[in-house]
Amino acid sequence: MMYAYTTRTIALLFTLTIFTVTALMPQMLFAKGHELEVSGWIPYWRDTEGIKDAKKHIKTIDAVYPFVFTVTTAGEIRDQGGLDEREWKSFVKYAQRKKVDVIPTIMWSDGGAMQTVLGNAVLRAAHVKNIAKMVKEGDFDGVDIDYEGKKSETRDGFSLFLKELKAAIGNKELVCTIEPRTPPESLYREVPAVINYVNDYAAIGKHCDQVTIMAYDQQRADIKLNATRKGAPYMPVSDVDWVEKVLELTIKSIPKEKIVLGIPTYGHHYSVTVAPDWYRDYWKLGALNVPSILDLAEERDVEPSRNAAGEMGFSYIPDSSVVASYKKNLRIPKNTPSGEVASAKALAYANATGKEATFNIVSYSDAGAMKEKIDLARKFELRGVALFKIDGEEDQKVWKYLR
Repeated sequence: MMYAYTTRTIALLFTLTIFTVTALMPQMLFAKGHELEVSGWIPYWRDTEGIKDAKKHIKTIDAVYPFVFTVTTAGEIRDQGGLDEREWKSFVKYAQRKKVDVIPTIMWSDGGAMQTVLGNAVLRAAHVKNIAKMVKEGDFDGVDIDYEGKKSETRDGFSLFLKELKAAIGNKELVCTIEPRTPPESLYREVPAVINYVNDYAAIGKHCDQVTIMAYDQQRADIKLNATRKGAPYMPVSDVDWVEKVLELTIKSIPKEKIVLGIPTYGHHYSVTVAPDWYRDYWKLGALNVPSILDLAEERDVEPSRNAAGEMGFSYIPDSSVVASYKKNLRIPKNTPSGEVASAKALAYANATGKEATFNIVSYSDAGAMKEKIDLARKFELRGVALFKIDGEEDQKVWKYLR
């Protein structure tokens, strides 16, 4: 059957179609979200497992950073992970066939040596030459510079180094991985009139193709959040509210289209000393990965719960603590989260006796905590996110959020 449409009817149908599409666009955009590049470090101490893990998720990954190079006091780079060996070489070729960039990381943490090398034009030029040679001979897609613990007087030398290195490697990618910057009002009780930052964010944003912010190992850096979260033990790897503050400050100096948010995949283990009404001292026992954390929770018969930082965590009373003999008789609020029962009992003991006591806590980055950071990266329309680390021990559920 044939239908005859008037010009008016056609115009009306066209208008309704445009209206419907326009009305649905916000929901369509929200459903997709800002597209992020996905990358991560493969550590040399778990290279076999990391390579296997990266291959498993290769369709989701845009770049990998073999975390293998260190630097001598003279500025010479050293391969700690056998990047020139068969396993790595095979993976590099495999990744590049899959259109995944391979960008080795050079990690340096000797502040004195960095000042000596980067502050001297001749030594700096030799260092740049060594790196450019490594990138060229390995046929890598670039290099990731992770120089931590620099002195404030190294600031200008480091900026010059980045400028000269970018010129030396040409169209290869220069990735700069730098420490997070907590806003001064959240870092100091009295903000200094002058703050001598070791990183020149403006120069880094200019010379680097990508700037990765290591938004982790926060601990007690944010005094405002410390005060806000004081009702429970608080020693996060990376509180989502702190990360948001860091990003708000960072995008003022570095173009957001260059920024990649570094996201932790691990946790920290602490011994805590509690005094009456006060979770007072934290002593780091070490870093833990998710499988070991879950084993410890099972061993201690405790169910982890979401903490104030947005991470998963739990507390337990070690056998050596005086609280161990009293914990069955200590009363705590009925709505205490499962992961905070032991810490609440330790506080109850301290309040009842006026004496100090100890207990242990773990706070870690599970897929839920990582998703909050991924959502932040989309909110700020950053270039992407980078996982530290890809080694098979991250919460595997995170990959569905990255896809």
